[in-house]
Amino acid sequence: MLPDAEFLLRGPRGRRLCLELAMEADPDIRRAALDLGYDLDPGAGRSRVMLRLSGSPGHEPEPVPASPTVAEVAAGIASLNLRVVDSALVQYSLQRSVDTARYWQSPEGEDVLADTDAVTAALAHIAARVLESPATHWWSQGFQPSQWAIDWRPANDPAPLPRKPLQTLAEWARKERAEEARAAWERPKDPQANFGGEWWSIPHGILQTVPLIPEGLNLVEDSLGWEDATTVPVSGTGRVLEIHTAEDWMDLCRAFPLEVTASRRHDWFRTTARLGRWVIPDWELAATEWDAVHLTVTGYLNAAGRALTVDQDTATVIAGWDPGSTLWLTDVARESGQPRQFWHRPANQDEWTQIQTN
Repeated sequence: MLPDAEFLLRGPRGRRLCLELAMEADPDIRRAALDLGYDLDPGAGRSRVMLRLSGSPGHEPEPVPASPTVAEVAAGIASLNLRVVDSALVQYSLQRSVDTARYWQSPEGEDVLADTDAVTAALAHIAARVLESPATHWWSQGFQPSQWAIDWRPANDPAPLPRKPLQTLAEWARKERAEEARAAWERPKDPQANFGGEWWSIPHGILQTVPLIPEGLNLVEDSLGWEDATTVPVSGTGRVLEIHTAEDWMDLCRAFPLEVTASRRHDWFRTTARLGRWVIPDWELAATEWDAVHLTVTGYLNAAGRALTVDQDTATVIAGWDPGSTLWLTDVARESGQPRQFWHRPANQDEWTQIQTN
């Protein structure tokens, strides 16, 4: 299935990508979106009120200009000249969408802005243009046997690829069930209570790979700002489940549900405003049917970060899973004979430079 603009704008990460593109392309849109987004942010917006009331002793407070309206921001986006859209701008906007993903707090003001009816409608022509860009040719592609694993360590600190995934998944499943039981006992059922914990929906410690380097180096949710990376060429195949759509993820959760209501309730209520039961895939059981699971970029943009209905009372969230990446559930992938690569980027910059090949 080839995605269209509506498919892309259905997800919070897809909307944020298009808004980021508009902000990067036009300084006036950036100023207006940031100003209004500040007011719409559930936390930061309150500080703006304090600015209006504060001032130095003996002086009247400086007046704070009124923010633009949603309609004004939407009008600016709708009139954006799309001739400025190129592959570099599309890739940057995707990276910004991934960088700003948050599943442990309320959506940022810019996400709230992008979710308004007027702005979402105005973003439609940008979404359509994005999907025409050569930069997106791989976004809907299925799994590719040649992959790259990323080790966020420099060349002088090599590490082997993760092995024994079935053992790791068994330990993960035990830990998840124990944490759910503990949270059900210790945490309040009020979803607005000030509690938090694990918010991701994938297991850690198993092999995760990406199809393209250096693109994959910048598409990392909740990044720790690494400045060095070793990329390891990996080859593998087997029974691969493709997550092209939200329905694909929901079907996986229906087939192998793992209850996480108590442990995810507070974080996922903040990010989705939904009340009810939550599940994620039981990855240990999923490994009995699948060797790997691949999340396409378009699947991520459409589905990540929103409440997805599993049944009448239950929902799920894709959280903490990088777009385009593959999770290996069984031990079928191996480092290939190609050389490893070593990459570096200066502090607080986005561009990676390959420094050597081993």
